Amino acid sequence: MIATTLTESRSRLGTLLLERGYLSAQQLDDCLGRQRDSNGAQLLGEVLLEQGYCSEDQLTECLAAQYGVPYAKLDSRLFDSKTLEIVARDFMEAHTVLPLFKIKTMLTVAMAEPANLFVIDELKRITGCDVQVVAATAGDIRRLIGACIPSAGVFVIDDIIDVANESELTLIEDAVEDIANLQEVAGQSPVIRLVNYIVYNAVKDGASDIHLEPTETVLRVRYRIDGVLHKGLETPIRVAPAVLSRIKVMASMDISERRLPQDGRIHVMLKTRPIDLRVSICPMVHGEKCVIRVMDTSHVVASLTQLGFRTDILTVFHEQIERPDGIVLVTGPTGSGKSTTLYAVLNEISSMEKNICTVEDPVEYNLKLVNQLQVKDKIGLTFGASLRSLLRQDPDVIMIGEVRDEETARIAIQSALTGHLVFSTLHTNDACSAVMRLVNMNVESYLIGAAINAVLAQRLVRRICQKCKQVYSPPRAVRTAVQKMGLEIEEFYHGVGCKRCRNTGYTGRIGIHEMLVFNDPIRDLVTSTPSLSHIRICARDQGMTSLRYDGLTKVKEGMTTVEEVFNASQDI
Repeated sequence: MIATTLTESRSRLGTLLLERGYLSAQQLDDCLGRQRDSNGAQLLGEVLLEQGYCSEDQLTECLAAQYGVPYAKLDSRLFDSKTLEIVARDFMEAHTVLPLFKIKTMLTVAMAEPANLFVIDELKRITGCDVQVVAATAGDIRRLIGACIPSAGVFVIDDIIDVANESELTLIEDAVEDIANLQEVAGQSPVIRLVNYIVYNAVKDGASDIHLEPTETVLRVRYRIDGVLHKGLETPIRVAPAVLSRIKVMASMDISERRLPQDGRIHVMLKTRPIDLRVSICPMVHGEKCVIRVMDTSHVVASLTQLGFRTDILTVFHEQIERPDGIVLVTGPTGSGKSTTLYAVLNEISSMEKNICTVEDPVEYNLKLVNQLQVKDKIGLTFGASLRSLLRQDPDVIMIGEVRDEETARIAIQSALTGHLVFSTLHTNDACSAVMRLVNMNVESYLIGAAINAVLAQRLVRRICQKCKQVYSPPRAVRTAVQKMGLEIEEFYHGVGCKRCRNTGYTGRIGIHEMLVFNDPIRDLVTSTPSLSHIRICARDQGMTSLRYDGLTKVKEGMTTVEEVFNASQDI
C-alpha cells in the first residue's frame, strides 16, 4: 500500500513537471530509471536535482501543487520579525522551517517538506497556534535563517521609542545610584527602546559614529555623517546612567565600573540586516561619554571603481596590486578610508588560487576567501607575533591593518623581500612622507627602497547633493588658487541645501588620491636617505600629481566643492 502511494505520488510530481514545461518526457523516464536502480534509496526529486534536469524552485513549486499548499519565493520582506522568538532557531535549522507571520491564532510557516505531519504537529504543540503551511525551497529557508534569525548574543532592534512621547522617559528620570537598581532600570522597556532609537537613526542616516555626551543638564546625542558631526536628540541628564548601563550590558562590559575606560562590541539585527557596533566608553567630568562606531556590512565597498579613483591613477594602482611581491601602502589620517580601500583591493584580488591572510585590530568586515586574524594584545598576540605565525601559513598575500612600530615594519619588509605581496596602512599626511615615517621607525633606507612598490595617499571629501546642486561664482581668490594648480574650471558647483542632504549641500563622500610609484629613480633616491623635499621634487618630476590637484579635477567634474578640497588637502 505504501509503495503504491509513493509510486502514485511520484507519478503526479512527474506529471506536474511535464505539464509546466520544467521537464521533458525523456528526462523523466531517465530519472525514474535511475530511481528504480537505487531500489528506492532516492526520491524522484533528489534524482531530478542531482541530474540538473530542473531547479529547486521548480521542484518545490510542483510539490506545493501536489500537496495543495501555496508556494512562496521567500524574501526578507515576507515575514514579520516579531515571529522570530516563537520558534527556537535550533528547531528551525533541524527541520528546515521558518515562521513567517502570525494573525491571531494562525501561524503561517514555510517548510521544505510541506507533507511532514510530525513537524506540523510539533509546531502546533510548541506555539499553541494553528499552523498554515506554505512550501519554500530548503535553500531559501536556510539562507533566511542564517541572515535574519539572530544567533546568541545578537540584539534585535525592532522596538523603538517615540521620543516625542516624553511621558515614557519619566520612568527613568530619577537619579539611580545603586548598581543593582541601575541594572534593573537598564532592562526596562523605555530604556531599551530609547537605545534602539539612537542606533536605528544612526543606521538610517548612514552615520559612521554615534556620540553620547553627558553635559551638566542633558545627555546629547550626535551622529557623524559624511565626516561631520550632526546634532541628534537631547534627553535629561538623569537618563544617562540607565542608557549607558543598557549599552554596557549589550557590549558585555562591567556595569559597575564608571572610573576607567572600557571597550566592547555589540552585534545587532536591524530589519534583518546584521550590524556590528564597536563601543568605547570613557569617564568625563559630567559622566561617561560613549562613542559607538557603526559597522554596516551592507555599505561595504566591493570594487575600487566605487571609490572615486581618477582613471589614470586606478590603472596604475591595478598594476601594483597584481604584482607577485612587494609592499603597497595606503596612507592618510584617521577616517580617510584607508581600510575601505584595502578591503576593496582584497575583494578584487581574492580567488580560490590565492591564500590571502590579514592581521587586523579589529577585524571590521568579514571577507570571503580571506583568512582574517584578530590581534589580541592582552594575551600577547601582537601584530608582530601574528605576522610571524601567518608567515608559516603559506600566504600569497598579507594585509596588515597598520604598521605601528619597528617590529611590524621589519617583518612586513622581510615578507615582501621573500616573495609575498603585502598591503598595509600608515598615518602620514601624503605619499612621500611614508618614506620618512619608516625611517623614523629605524628601518634602513635601502630596505625601504627595495621592498616598497607604491604608496597611495588619500582623503575623503563630501559629494555635492545632486538634488540641490547649482552653479555659482566663487571668490576671485579661489579662481586664482585653482589657476596656480594649472587647471581651468569654467563652472563651479555647490549645494544650496535641501531636505535630502539635511541642508548641508552634501550627500556621501568620494576619495581624492595621490600615487607614488617606486620606479628606479625613486628607489635610487630613497636608498640615499634624502630629505622629504627632495622626495617630493623627484616624485613630481616622475609625474605624480598631488592630492589637491586630484581634488580639483573632481571639482571640475562637478563632484565636490573647492572648499572641501582645500580643507582636506594642503598645497605642497
